[in-house]
Amino acid sequence: MIGRFRVRTDLAMENGEKFEKDQVEIPGVEIKKRYNRAREVWTTLVKIETEQGARLMEKPMGTYVTMEAPNLAVPDEEYHREISQEIARCLKKMLPKDQDCSVLVVGLGNRDITADALGPMVVDNLRITRHIVNEYGVAAMGEDHVIRVSALVPGVMAQTGMETQEILQGVVEETNPDVLVVIDALAARSIRRLNCTIQLTDTGISPGSGVGNYRTGLNQETLKVPVIGIGVPTVVDAATIIHDAVAELLESLEESEMDEFLSELISPSMMSMYVTPKDIDETVKRLSFTISEGLNLAFSSTSQSK
Repeated sequence: MIGRFRVRTDLAMENGEKFEKDQVEIPGVEIKKRYNRAREVWTTLVKIETEQGARLMEKPMGTYVTMEAPNLAVPDEEYHREISQEIARCLKKMLPKDQDCSVLVVGLGNRDITADALGPMVVDNLRITRHIVNEYGVAAMGEDHVIRVSALVPGVMAQTGMETQEILQGVVEETNPDVLVVIDALAARSIRRLNCTIQLTDTGISPGSGVGNYRTGLNQETLKVPVIGIGVPTVVDAATIIHDAVAELLESLEESEMDEFLSELISPSMMSMYVTPKDIDETVKRLSFTISEGLNLAFSSTSQSK
């Protein structure tokens, strides 16, 4: 959408699609797509290399890897295991090369709201090792090298009265992790990408941005440590659904006519509404297992050596 009816999305690849549709090359942005036929997964790599590219894409400079796996909606354990392996492969490329590094995993979101509970649920299923290594050494894990994994679920401001960034700054200063991996629920531009798309980025993440509740960004600039963001779109805004329903009509209108039409069609109250699928409880639980297993594989020294 245009004007004040811009469709919200946290996916870099969706911001790039508007240029692809018009066959316009984006200066300072490299986009590559790959299809894994065996796993039925489309992987889109977006590299934003210049400030101009960042302005056009409306995303910070950095690397964004997006996996589209429609079959994630199916409760197939073998398929989800394959996606976990793909997550691990992509994540390891972003992690420090040091096999004995320390990783702090942060599960963002509100555990009491299912569509926003992905981060906390991923942390619930992680293999936490930092305390064991600190107490007994690497030998206690039976491996030569161990990535020390710690985790935190900071909650949301309504629960704590604090910015997530404020909480993490204190934890980072005390525990000195080499990298943060932050998990959060996102918003998508397309309904078909809900709960079956995973984005990994080395640019960090902005808590609450998916629903327009912008908080201080979690990135290397604010936390003084590299931040990897992992997210799954679990909601779309109501304006997206309306836009998709009348997409063919909108294409025939001029920009001014389109904005006027949408202003009459979409009430102000609707602009603050977000929609999630009815099976969100089961889906988020399944996705949390898939992502946590991907993280466990990526942090495993056995997996690192392969």
